[in-house]
Amino acid sequence: MSRLNNKHIILAISGGIAAYKSAELVRLLIKSGAQVQVVMTSGATEFITPLTLQALSGNPVHQHLLNPQAEAGMGHIQLARWADLLIIAPASANVMARIAQGQADDLLTTLCLATGAPVLLAPAMNQAMWRDQATQKNLQTLLARGIQVHGPAEGEQACGDIGAGRMLEPSQLLTALAAQFNQGLLAGKTVLITAGPTREAIDPVRYISNHSSGKMGYALALAARDQGAKVILISGPTQLEQPEDVIFVAVESAQDMLKASLKVGSTADYFIATAAVADYRPAQASEQKLKKHNPAHGLTLELLQNPDILATMSKQYPGAIHVGFAAETQDLIPHAQDKLKRKGAHMIIANDVSNTSIGFNSDNNQVSLVTSGGVEDLPLLSKQQLARQLIVAIKKISHKASIT
Repeated sequence: MSRLNNKHIILAISGGIAAYKSAELVRLLIKSGAQVQVVMTSGATEFITPLTLQALSGNPVHQHLLNPQAEAGMGHIQLARWADLLIIAPASANVMARIAQGQADDLLTTLCLATGAPVLLAPAMNQAMWRDQATQKNLQTLLARGIQVHGPAEGEQACGDIGAGRMLEPSQLLTALAAQFNQGLLAGKTVLITAGPTREAIDPVRYISNHSSGKMGYALALAARDQGAKVILISGPTQLEQPEDVIFVAVESAQDMLKASLKVGSTADYFIATAAVADYRPAQASEQKLKKHNPAHGLTLELLQNPDILATMSKQYPGAIHVGFAAETQDLIPHAQDKLKRKGAHMIIANDVSNTSIGFNSDNNQVSLVTSGGVEDLPLLSKQQLARQLIVAIKKISHKASIT
């Protein structure tokens, strides 16, 4: 499966004859499963029409920084947050100069400043413009900021000149984009992740559960897989599609999840307890559906406390890195710090589920990373973006714990 599947890609197009290649790049991205939003400068529209890019991407093309309709929907800040990656192809000499100077006078340059996603440039210009001292100085400024520059290639140009300045072919750029999500950070490691809710049976048709969608755990599984890890995903019941290239184990109850985790725990270098495990289960599940014999009386259930999966795993397999989640509605950080100590974890990822924009079933999340060294707050991100940042943060913990 393509590493670009379900990734959020912004393709920004500046003015230049190479803009015709951008249509093919959009087609290849969509074929690879990516979601694509296209941004065009006014100059770009002189070479290729927005309608062409809209038809290929399946989304309206973004052209203006201050657009009342866009601000009511996906405005420039939402667009910047949405992106997993921003590529400017073609990137003209003018665009490179404006980005190097930190300008934000149109939608394209504003996105470069506002996004936290990687920014890639695919330069395309006359060979003399590419060689010019000013362009080369701008190039060094951009590289020093961590902006990636791919190309240009050498060859015959539209103006008839021969030399460096041709935009890389769309297939080459596709390979460069896919490589951004396959950096091998966890190559050779095994990551065990629990996700989703658990269901604790009352009778054959009723159960105790919670609102967890499993989205965060599944996103972490994909992020760890993309970093080269062998991933084992133990999931409670969800409506999500089973991730590809991941060992998938379906469970129902908390006891089932603990049993499955212990079975493979000895092979794991990392254990990430994302699942929202039910704290209690009925002492005895009825084999038959319970009936309402007397409407005047309620139903009394005796509940037993479920095992603490994270605490059990950290005690049973102390050589692994253990990470838990704290979904709280109040006193977020104090509760997370308490869990860190009680469960023997290396990190607790805390989020406020009382906020409906980042709680259960949301596509976004905003968390705080709680470790023995302190608290780090992360910005509001999509769960896919957050998962990639969390994998990097978890890997850093392993360095401190001398696990390589």
